[in-house]
Amino acid sequence: MAESGPSPVDGDAAPSSSSSSSSSSQLPSHCPRRWERLRLAGGPWARALALLAALGLLYFLRGPLRLRDNLAAVTIFLSTLTPKFYVALTGTSSLISGLIFIFEWWYFRKYGTSFIEQVSVSHLRPLIGGAENTNSPQATFSATSGENETSRQSLSECKVWRNPLNLFRGAEYSRYTWVTGKEPLTYYDMNLSAQDHQTFFTCETDSVRPSDAVMQKAWRERNPQARIKAAYQALELNNDCATAYVLLAEEEATTIVDAEKYFKQALKAGETIYRKSQHCSSQSPQHEAQFRRDTNVLVYVKRRLAMCARKLGRIKEAVKMMRDLMKEFPLLSVLNIHENLLESLLELQAYADVQAVLAKYDDISLPKSAAICYTAALLKARAVSDRFSPETASRRGLSTAEINAVEAIHRAVEFNPHVPKYLLEMKSLVLPPEHILKRGDSEAVAYAFFHLQHWKRIEGALNLLHCTWEGTFRMIPYPLEKGHLFYPYPSCTETADRELLPTFHDVSVYPQKELPFFIHFTAGLCSFTAMLALLTHQFPELMVIFAKAFFGTLLSPLSFMMEKIERLMPTGLWHQLTQI
Repeated sequence: MAESGPSPVDGDAAPSSSSSSSSSSQLPSHCPRRWERLRLAGGPWARALALLAALGLLYFLRGPLRLRDNLAAVTIFLSTLTPKFYVALTGTSSLISGLIFIFEWWYFRKYGTSFIEQVSVSHLRPLIGGAENTNSPQATFSATSGENETSRQSLSECKVWRNPLNLFRGAEYSRYTWVTGKEPLTYYDMNLSAQDHQTFFTCETDSVRPSDAVMQKAWRERNPQARIKAAYQALELNNDCATAYVLLAEEEATTIVDAEKYFKQALKAGETIYRKSQHCSSQSPQHEAQFRRDTNVLVYVKRRLAMCARKLGRIKEAVKMMRDLMKEFPLLSVLNIHENLLESLLELQAYADVQAVLAKYDDISLPKSAAICYTAALLKARAVSDRFSPETASRRGLSTAEINAVEAIHRAVEFNPHVPKYLLEMKSLVLPPEHILKRGDSEAVAYAFFHLQHWKRIEGALNLLHCTWEGTFRMIPYPLEKGHLFYPYPSCTETADRELLPTFHDVSVYPQKELPFFIHFTAGLCSFTAMLALLTHQFPELMVIFAKAFFGTLLSPLSFMMEKIERLMPTGLWHQLTQI
């Protein structure tokens, strides 16, 4: 029996008195649960009976309430209305429904959901009784833990990465602003860059050196001219301040040639400082922090010098610099220098070297990117694209090489579904931001901006992509609860991409959100009432006849039912019952 059984908590035998008392104390806690289950099970029947009782009571009180007389008065009132009233009625209804439609559309575009549906679910559903009781501690705990898990997942999915191929502010972004008058960078993107600069180019010991102290303040300045002025002040204090040359190369140089000159000066100063701090790195934590900062500066300068060589057409030199940098600092793979190398090797059409890089970095244990997935698809498409024809493939079927190419394209599209529209030039490109969101529209813009030319260079590659990329979505389950080859597509990319990309760019959204029912409903209601208002204004007599016939037809079943019930139960029955 329960009194002598083991306790479910610790497994030891418990005294009978304590067990009986615990079981007796559990009875009251079970009773409310049973009543709650009975209430939930009998809720619909109780509401139906209450509705029938209310209708029955209303019918028996039709005599004292004079319902028939009031209904006749309403009918006479409707028959005496002029056409102007119907014009005003339909016009006002059209105006109100139009305003509701505009608000619903604006709310959906901004928040991605219907306002009426949200209010109905959150406020009306508990009143109707559709929501279950969630006040228990278990439900509260599970809801809280679920929200925490969702927030942790969204934070990991929406991590923003620095663009490995980001442009130069002075030589490229600023020139775009001078020509078009548009700002290609958002405040959020530039603020992230400022945080990166403070992380990479500053350390705790900067206050000891006057030039580094000036540069520490310069990286926090919002005004570009103030940053440039501070960089010159740092060079006056120390002509070998590498971070000052970096700032001037990024923001003051108006051409790539000028930026390269500044970076060469930064490289000369940075190598000297790096060798000095390398010998002292083990003396104290402060020296170790300074060594990490000097390493970051040196790697950044060498990488940007390689990018300058790539932009100036010295591609083989750029490839050599990138390879040397990856060998010298193999632990800094998080900087994604291999993506710069991939783009340069594609420009050289060294596809064997590209395949060798992919063999190392396209690994299941390493994070993926659009550059890796789409470059792998491009190499496999290159083997079959020049002979591929949709008509021929539909007749004889796909060969093994074509199947591999199609599967590689499907894999790439599943990772980032925004890229194909830019490669196929179905959407216009803008300058890529300084930070990207993996699997988002910002990453697609950054990839297509640099790699579109490589797809065009291979004959038939874009044709193969055009014929096969949409087939990916038939393989991905919908709704996107799970992915096919990757994790489910994150739901937070749209918000982050709107922060990273300029306002004049039409952000690509995946999956496309379906319009809610109430937007269709209010649009139809607005159109219908506007048409009625127009017809009533043009043909008043005909529409009045139609309105009278419509209301007469609508009320005829009610009148017929009341007559039938009147024969069975006369009006004086209630009076006779009260007399008894």
